Order: sequence, then C-alpha cells, then structure tokens
Amino acid sequence: MLHLIEQLYGPFFSAANWGNVVTSANDWLIILSLAIIECLLSVDNAVVLAAQTQSLDNLQEREKSLFYGLWGAYVFRFLIIGIGTYLISFWEIKVLGAAYLGYLVYRYFSQPKAGETVEKKPKKQRRFFGLSKFWSVVLQIEMMDIVFSIDSVLASLAISDNPVIVLIGGMIGIACMRGIAEVIMRLMRKIPELETMAYCLIVLIAIKLFISIPAIGWDIPATAFGGIVLAAFVVTLAIHFWRRRRNRGQQLEERMRK
Repeated sequence: MLHLIEQLYGPFFSAANWGNVVTSANDWLIILSLAIIECLLSVDNAVVLAAQTQSLDNLQEREKSLFYGLWGAYVFRFLIIGIGTYLISFWEIKVLGAAYLGYLVYRYFSQPKAGETVEKKPKKQRRFFGLSKFWSVVLQIEMMDIVFSIDSVLASLAISDNPVIVLIGGMIGIACMRGIAEVIMRLMRKIPELETMAYCLIVLIAIKLFISIPAIGWDIPATAFGGIVLAAFVVTLAIHFWRRRRNRGQQLEERMRK
C-alpha cells in the first residue's frame, strides 16, 4: 500500500521535478494550455455552482461558499490527479452526478415562483448530515467538484503525464472558473431570468454527463457546449430587456390613463 501511494503521489513531493517545471518555458506553455482547457471544460461547473449558491441568504455567504469550495477543489484535484489513470473506471460517479443535477432541476422548478399563491407550510431546510445551510451548500459544491474534475483531469493527463504540470494548470483553471461562477452569481442578482436559464442548462449538463459514460461513449465538445451557453445567455438577455421595456410601456400607459 505504501509503495502504491509513493508511486501515485511521489512526483508531487520531488523538488527536482518542481524545479524543472518552474524553470521550463515549454512546461509553462503546456500549463497555460491546460488552464485554458480547464476553463472550457468547467463552464458547466461554473453554471452549476452559481445556481447552487442562490439558496444562501446573502451575497457575503454566497461568495464565502465559493471561497471554501475553491480550497476544497484544490485538495480534491491533488488527490484525483494521483489516481488519474484509474478514473476511467469511476463512470458510476458520472451517473450519480447526472442524477443529482436532475434532482436540483426538479427541486427548482417544483418550488412556487414569485406571484403564485400557495398554501404556506413550515419550510424545512435541506441539510446534509445535520450541517447548517451554509456548510450544506459548501458540501454540495465539493460534491460537484469531484464529479466535474474527472473529465478535466483525464483531458489534462492526455496532454502531459507530469502530475506537477497537471496540478499547476488545474489550479490556475479552477481559480479562473471560480471567477466565472462569481460573475454569473452577480449577474443573477441583476437579471433574475438568468437563474431559470442556469437550471435549463443544468438539464443539458446532466445529459452531457450521463451520455459520456463508457457504455454510451457520446460527448458534447467543450467548444460546442460553450457556444450553447453563450447563445442561451444572449437569448436570456434579450428576454430580460424585452420584459423590462414592456413593463415600462405598461406603466407609462397606466400613468397616462390616470
């Protein structure tokens, strides 16, 4: 067992390996490429994380949950890179992840929206293992980090077999992805329609995860998915501004009648 651990994680603790990577211009070009790939592959992760934080009560807690999630993602990425060659056998994680995303979508669309009159019942907070709402959200973020890191790590190991290079590229990419999630989270506060768009995309993300298991073997390219996200964002913005313009017109008509 100790020999296996040393074989999997030994390169991370080699000063010579780190020195060679840090001083090599070619290795930094690879790291930059891996960071870009991480960002492309993590667009779906950013959408899910931004949507998950919406259950928290204020902006400070939402940003704090992403901060803790960032450090948890680094720890899990370190562990997962070490066993990266065996990750292909963990397709069951993708199935569980797709099912969990489906549950998130069901929970969102089954909740009463603003303006709907429903009988009010005592609201039960969904908690994991008795944790507070905040730490429950952080735990959910970490769970999704594990699910989404599989594709990123496998793609990175296909480019470079040096775990130090993969780790540095992944860390830079994760930081960028968290920044994207924070931007999306802030936009959701200003444009409410973006939250519904996010959950519509989560349906596609769940399908994307499920069909990538070895038994099916289909994959939606990262560039194609990025195009879908961009198109959905543009359409949502158009709907938002159309609704705002219509509401202003209705308000103006009401004032003129008075």
